[in-house]
Amino acid sequence: MSREVVVARRYAKALYEIAAQEGRTLEVELEIRALVESVNEDHEVQMFILSPNISEQVKWEVLGGVLEGKLSGPVVSLAKMLVERGRTDILPELLASYIKIAGDALGQADATVYSTYPLSDEEKRSIESEFGALVKKKIRVLNVIDSELLGGMKVKIGDTLYDGSLSTKLERLEKSFRRQAL
Repeated sequence: MSREVVVARRYAKALYEIAAQEGRTLEVELEIRALVESVNEDHEVQMFILSPNISEQVKWEVLGGVLEGKLSGPVVSLAKMLVERGRTDILPELLASYIKIAGDALGQADATVYSTYPLSDEEKRSIESEFGALVKKKIRVLNVIDSELLGGMKVKIGDTLYDGSLSTKLERLEKSFRRQAL
């Protein structure tokens, strides 16, 4: 495990503890997610944050002006600390760690469902119910459209991938035919 992952987990755990005390774990998750997405989606912001030619003080003056009033105190404080310490590169891992810590504490898990089409609300509820019973947690579904899939779907919960895609089913069928032919 890399040093960045360990550091990100420490920050995430501390942030979770503060958010849990305030009863705002899900709101804080959404704020961190928005922060990570805004930094990752804008190349100019990334270049500004990662530039060694710009002092951390100047970086925070610019970012702090944008973030304050839009994010809660704990998330703003975390962002300031990361900027001051030159650790903004760990934001994506910090988000992943926070989601895992909060999910474990709340008995929740995120399921990334890869499908060829957008899932209906009924299909999402069915997946939440079926996989929730399987992993004994409340499931939150994030649907990702994967044009590479021929059909079926893949569900990823934590480190486990449940592959019900058509291509995988065809591969299994081919292997069974090969075994029978021998």
